[in-house]
Amino acid sequence: MMNTQVASREMFLTDLVNQCGKLGAANSESSAYGLQDLRDAATEYVLSSTFPTVKDEEWRFTDLSAVLQIPFHIPQSNQSKVKLADIIMPVKNRDDLPLRLVFVNGFYAPDLSTVESLVLPNLPLAEPSKRIDFYAGNLSNVPEKHQARISDVLSKHRQQTEVFTALNTAGLADSAVVFVPANMSIDLPIHLLFLTAPGASPTMSQPHCLIIAEPGSSVTLVEDYATIGNVAAFTNAVTDVVVGENATVNHVRLQREGGEVVHIGKSAIEQSRNSRYTCHAISLGGKISRHNLEVFQRGEATETTLNGLSVAFGEQLADTHSLIDFNYPHGTSRQLHKCIVGNKARAVFNGKVFVRKAAQLTDAGQLSRNLLLSPRARVDTKPQLEIVADNVKCSHGATVSQLEDDELFYLQSRGLDLEKSRYLLIDAFAAEILNLLPIVGVAKMLSTCVAIQA
Repeated sequence: MMNTQVASREMFLTDLVNQCGKLGAANSESSAYGLQDLRDAATEYVLSSTFPTVKDEEWRFTDLSAVLQIPFHIPQSNQSKVKLADIIMPVKNRDDLPLRLVFVNGFYAPDLSTVESLVLPNLPLAEPSKRIDFYAGNLSNVPEKHQARISDVLSKHRQQTEVFTALNTAGLADSAVVFVPANMSIDLPIHLLFLTAPGASPTMSQPHCLIIAEPGSSVTLVEDYATIGNVAAFTNAVTDVVVGENATVNHVRLQREGGEVVHIGKSAIEQSRNSRYTCHAISLGGKISRHNLEVFQRGEATETTLNGLSVAFGEQLADTHSLIDFNYPHGTSRQLHKCIVGNKARAVFNGKVFVRKAAQLTDAGQLSRNLLLSPRARVDTKPQLEIVADNVKCSHGATVSQLEDDELFYLQSRGLDLEKSRYLLIDAFAAEILNLLPIVGVAKMLSTCVAIQA
């Protein structure tokens, strides 16, 4: 029986790698970046790796065995007929997110996008004369002047350490790209929408996103994952964010896919000296979701803020693993992760903070707060500090609670029924995260989504 299970895991990976190979052969227009070498190295890593199981420490709370039973198909081209009317936006008013890049099943959909290559009418930039240096689009249309920089960032994927990231690289044929040149501030948020559209068989999409904020620049991004319809699908996403010296990146990551979707996401962030990075990671959808968020300090005096909210009901599983790696002095970080869990759902949070010996005078704080709404709901939380430096200020903590009877009684005594009282308390718990979002329209829409699920 054990050998059969191992063979099944190996066959699953081998089949997906073979599909990735066909995808790369069919989409070779981005050869300027040495993609074939990256794909070959990643393929070799995947074929020498094993599919993760609950026996692996990093996956012991997240059982992916059900994924092995589904024959996923990786589309070889954009054959979807998705229309703009099919898309449920994360805002009530589309004008709240006027700049939009849309990818369907991992392929760029220019007819659904509002940011066209270098043409950005009415975009308020600090220096309009440098407008042509800004780029938002897909990989194959990147201006030649930026290709060397982007190749340098992509080349880091030659060294793989994790099977799903390697699998994404093995099938890398296109990517969302946002390049913000030095000392330029993009005042409007950029919406990166990754859609999974149903096909004849369960679809696997592997979106890739590359964000480069050069020194002194500033940008706000909404990275958004959604599905068309409630069908079985597998999303394996990778996002690279490079924050240059004294640059600022505000990053909102929304996972609001259908209830039959398995979502695996990786966000890798590199922060240079005096840079500021803020991530608001919101997970609402998916049957199984896992987000690996890793922040690496590449210079001193960085500021890192990680806010997370996972909402899981029914039999959902929402897993967040984060890492902040301090390698230089005077770095600061603040992390607040919240989970709302109901019915028979399960949430997982593992937050690592590494403070290396050279990272003196680091100031790091981490807090995990969790709300259980039923006796069968479960959360596994593990804030984790590993400190080698001897002159630091670091703290971490975790709480698990339920709705308080006296709070419910108080609201009911003021005329609210039990259901509205519950909604009000749940909304207040989520609001601490949602109210921090840089786009009010997104916060309002997500608040409504949380209330509906609860």
